[in-house]
Amino acid sequence: MQLTIEGSWGSFLAQQRTCRYFTTLEEGLNREYCSGPCFPEPHMWLRALQQVDVDKVRVVILGQDPYHGVGQANGLAFSVPTGVAKPPSLTNILKECYGVKQGKAHSGDLSSWTDQGVLLLNTILSVRQGQAGSHQKLGWTPFTDALLRHLNDQEHSIVFLFWGRLAQQKEKWITATHHCVLKSGHPSPLSANRGYWFGNDHFNKVNLFLEGQGQARIDW
Repeated sequence: MQLTIEGSWGSFLAQQRTCRYFTTLEEGLNREYCSGPCFPEPHMWLRALQQVDVDKVRVVILGQDPYHGVGQANGLAFSVPTGVAKPPSLTNILKECYGVKQGKAHSGDLSSWTDQGVLLLNTILSVRQGQAGSHQKLGWTPFTDALLRHLNDQEHSIVFLFWGRLAQQKEKWITATHHCVLKSGHPSPLSANRGYWFGNDHFNKVNLFLEGQGQARIDW
């Protein structure tokens, strides 16, 4: 199993393939996926990038690692396939975005956001079944760090949403002043119930920034 992608992200991936960590990452992925159930399926490792060309990225929502339950992970941060029960973090995201009633009605599949240039990126792109954070030291971190630096170098403006302490550690890679960084607590119940999530108004703030750049709003 190899990390492969074509199109606008191809040159980025080719550059990463020359780095020492990349071989270790691929070897680790093969070892883990051969030793027991892991998520998502290998063809979905880079789905977030496959969904949005690099020059079309307008918003980046940074998650932690994929959901570790059977049938949940679909390669997009916080998203689940239609018909799968929504995890608590996703439920709170939808409540903040739409309100309580509309959030409950949403399927949980966020691919309509990616169609509009929202990159739903996890920091760690794989996980063992039932073991959150289990692939944290596999080699994904330098990959996604490099990816954020690559996005920082883009000439067009991008909104970066960093939710929670772990995501906010990545803010250091966003140095270009034409980008926008929005931070809040994580949407997990532990954080949200302490008042660190609800009311951040990020979905509205994203659209206000995009409109100020002459771009179309995201239809959340």
